[in-house]
Amino acid sequence: MRLSEATWTDVSDLDTDLALLPVGSTEQHGPHAPLGTDALNAETIAEGGADAYDGDVVVAPTIPVGVAEEHRNFAGTLWVSPDTFRAYVRETIESLASHGFDRVVVVNGHGGNVEALAEVCRRVSRSGEAYSVAFTWFDAVGEHSSKMGHGGPLETALLRHTHSELVREDRIEEAQKGAADRWGEWVAGVNLAHDSDEFAENGVVGDPGEGDSALGAELETRATEALASLIGAVEDRPRV
Repeated sequence: MRLSEATWTDVSDLDTDLALLPVGSTEQHGPHAPLGTDALNAETIAEGGADAYDGDVVVAPTIPVGVAEEHRNFAGTLWVSPDTFRAYVRETIESLASHGFDRVVVVNGHGGNVEALAEVCRRVSRSGEAYSVAFTWFDAVGEHSSKMGHGGPLETALLRHTHSELVREDRIEEAQKGAADRWGEWVAGVNLAHDSDEFAENGVVGDPGEGDSALGAELETRATEALASLIGAVEDRPRV
């Protein structure tokens, strides 16, 4: 059930304690992919995971702005502080729990959110108000995870499969020319760069040309199946 499409009486009649909370970002993804890439992909995987799961689960509205100050020098990027982000996610989980949806999987589409989400889920779970874990879709696609860049092959592939009309195909070559090979400037295991424009001329990391629609379909299948399995484990796990 998509919470935003349901009435309150629909929700009241639903017999489940499971909820998914998609979380993304509004930030640059190069000249070829939309600012909403992370939110769109998180929502795609959350809804697909809910459909793949054998049981009822609520899908909450997507949180579209996250911890993304590292992209601040590219026009259109929005961000909030980690403190604000953690508070917003925590209070959203708490509001879900107040209606009985107290087993919550946060479905994440942005690497910059990972650290904050891990802390939020631990704190919520330890408080006893809810049990929550964070799932980042591009960490659950097997060997393809190693190719995750930024606006690169994985994100572009998933968009080409699910939102092809939003990919600026005529700008793929431009994206390739200005792309970096890896995230950051590394010395002795330390990333010297704090912001993406320090190492990626146009904000892209990886080759978006390698991410076709067929790969996107495979990524969606792998991520949604992994999420469905996680939902089952969260449902079965005894609450302390």
